[in-house]
Amino acid sequence: MAELDSLEFGKSDFVLLDEVNMEQFLANLKLRFQKGRIYTYIGEVVVSVNPYRPMEIYGTDAIVSYCGRELYERPPHLYALADAAYKAMKRSAKDTCIVISGESGAGKTEASKYIMQYIAAITNPSQKQEVESVKDVLLKSNCVLEAFGNAKTNRNDNSSRFGKYMDINFNFNGEPTGGHINNYLLEKVGGRRGPQLWDAGLAGCGHMPGLWGHHFYIWGLYAQGGHFGL
Repeated sequence: MAELDSLEFGKSDFVLLDEVNMEQFLANLKLRFQKGRIYTYIGEVVVSVNPYRPMEIYGTDAIVSYCGRELYERPPHLYALADAAYKAMKRSAKDTCIVISGESGAGKTEASKYIMQYIAAITNPSQKQEVESVKDVLLKSNCVLEAFGNAKTNRNDNSSRFGKYMDINFNFNGEPTGGHINNYLLEKVGGRRGPQLWDAGLAGCGHMPGLWGHHFYIWGLYAQGGHFGL
């Protein structure tokens, strides 16, 4: 079970509800949200509610408090999920995947940023320059994608109008060595600024290698040992 908050914050894991039904589920979710608890577990699944405001639950101190801990040792958080996935990949030497789903404006893109931020922070303790360079590219890649693939909708001022599967590649030491995005699916709807920016951007690139084809690669390094799907 997840580390328990006091009863005033509701149940930190939905499996602890006295009755499992939609009314109790929503009531617990609402209570936790009102108390500033935007994350709640359902077993090993993290349910997140977008607060639409900055929250002081991220950063170096939070990363340190979750690093190396078991999933249920700390309150529900994306960092706990990211740490569990990373440890599972290293322990089993097999690929690990985190699926982020939700409706428009739920915070999927921001969640992926925090997960990558956490992975970047806990890897490469020896500060190898080549590894730091890879991490820097991976963290900054989102800005490029959002510039070309986001648009304003009725529910979200910065909505991702595309689907992506992001790989982060690691060596046997658990150090990130590269990453890429498969099947970049840009929404083709008239009147959106995203596709217009995309077309304009590619037109300005001329015939630069790597920008044309079925996949849009942010980075092209591949390593044996495992990769982390996002």
